[in-house]
Amino acid sequence: MSRARKPEWLKMRPPRGEQFTDVKRTLREHDLNTVCEEANCPNLGECWSGGPGDGGGTATFMLMGHRCSRGCNFCDVETGGMEPLDPDEPANVASAVAEIGLDYVVLTSVDRDDLPDQGAGHFAEAIREIKDRHPGILVEVLIPDFQGEEHLVRKIIDAEPDVIAHNVETVERLQWPVRDRRAGYEQSLSVLEQVERESDVYTKTSLMLGVGEYHHEIYQTLSDLREADVDVVTLGQYLQPSRTHLDVERYVHPDEFETWRRVAEEEMGFLYCASGPMVRSSYKAGELFVEAVLREGKSVEQARQAARATNAGD
Repeated sequence: MSRARKPEWLKMRPPRGEQFTDVKRTLREHDLNTVCEEANCPNLGECWSGGPGDGGGTATFMLMGHRCSRGCNFCDVETGGMEPLDPDEPANVASAVAEIGLDYVVLTSVDRDDLPDQGAGHFAEAIREIKDRHPGILVEVLIPDFQGEEHLVRKIIDAEPDVIAHNVETVERLQWPVRDRRAGYEQSLSVLEQVERESDVYTKTSLMLGVGEYHHEIYQTLSDLREADVDVVTLGQYLQPSRTHLDVERYVHPDEFETWRRVAEEEMGFLYCASGPMVRSSYKAGELFVEAVLREGKSVEQARQAARATNAGD
């Protein structure tokens, strides 16, 4: 299956345009990494070329280097050979945000199990640097599991981002071989549950389809996420980065993705579900977030309170 011809709905157009070029140049000038590039995201051009304020769109900055301490079998980010953290990175990210003109920024990182605090303090500093320089900007973070250590997750919460995402990636049965053995379903759920328990921040997670999961397992995963009061979920097609990575078991039809979107939003009550073959965890993150929580003219804080009230009544 992994060598089969990709269906038409997975054909991509190469990124282009003035906005795309400007974003790429700014990133290089500040010596910054993005998961968009490092993980070969298929939506790089689309996300960089538009956004909630028609500015720089959604660029997902990848903190703490371009090499990860873990070796997940689906991921195209390099593994091992960890380098020291760049102390200027938080300030450089904040500067790039201003130059690109973002009003919604996504931060993620590699795993840094090699560091005493696994990079939580550095991550939190980047959030604060952006918030301090750009009051009112919306910041979404896609964080590691920090090995489930609550005091490290709390560092992220205390930095006050607007959305905290952590990906379960796949159904419980397939955590291995999909993810590194140091990751796990219950550990990831515990991170999301802690954020919900200790803050009023929106929570988000992502699920890959096409790695061998069954329909009832997808449904159970969505149920588990709602039980944990997760607000937002995204579903996308797994695409094999190279022949040394995990095989694609099947290509999921767009109609099936639409069915799961309806199940997530209409049956289970997620705030929104981005679901489609090309969707990734940060896909049009700003546009979808703003559409979902601000479409009635509410402030972010009002929308946040409304979501908490809805969850409390579930």
